[in-house]
This record gives sequence, structure tokens and C-alpha cells, in this order.
Amino acid sequence: MTSRRVDRINGQLREELSQIISRQIKDPRIGGVVTITQVKTAHDLRTARVFVSVLGDQATKLSTLEGIQSASTFLRRELRDRLNMRYVPFMKFELDQSIEDADNLLRLLDQLKDETTSNEPSNQIPAYEGPLAFPSDSD
Repeated sequence: MTSRRVDRINGQLREELSQIISRQIKDPRIGGVVTITQVKTAHDLRTARVFVSVLGDQATKLSTLEGIQSASTFLRRELRDRLNMRYVPFMKFELDQSIEDADNLLRLLDQLKDETTSNEPSNQIPAYEGPLAFPSDSD
């Protein structure tokens, strides 16, 4: 369980990193839409894992991740100026696949829904006749 302070710092780091990456980094490797989805800071606030989601193919994702990782010292310096913290954590950037996974899941659910609506039900499901069924008038 994380403390409120760590949660607050995670949110601040996510917001500030998003702004810095979108507005100040001019690396040509960083292309497409880059989203900081989550930041997980250690309890001692020395290290942080930053989850990045990039729209594009696998090559675009990897090159963007390399560009962001190479700019990590610049990002730490900018965060030091923006945040009132004793230590700015060392950041490790990782690709976040959760958005693509959710998209694939929704696509599969839509496919399943289309298949079930296109198939006519051949057998009607019989009414429940278990021990809790209401007695019929014919009894």
C-alpha cells in the first residue's frame, strides 16, 4: 500500500513529465502520441518507474522509448527546477501495453457480440424448474 505522499508525488511527476516531453524535448526519435500512463515511485523517493504509451508501430515505440531514456538527465534537471523535492528520483522508462491490450480486448468482445447476434438461436433455453421455481397454476 502506498502512502498519500507517494501517490501525490506520482501524480505530480506524471503531469510534469507529460508537459516536458510534449513541449520541450526536440528529439526526432520521439514521434507519435506519447502518453505517460503511470508513475510508480519507490517509498524512499529515489527511483521511479515511468510507464509510457506510444501510438504507432513497434519500431516507433522503441525509438520513442530510446529518445525519452536518452533525455532522462534533462528530464531530471527540469523536474528539479519545477518540483519542491529534496531528491528527484532516477527514472526508468517502460512501455505500457495496457492501452493496446484493452483495445484488443474490446475488439474481441465486439467480434463475439457480432457472432452471437448473427447466429439465430436454434434451441430456446428452458425455463428454470428447480426447487425454488414458482408453482404453476396447472398443479
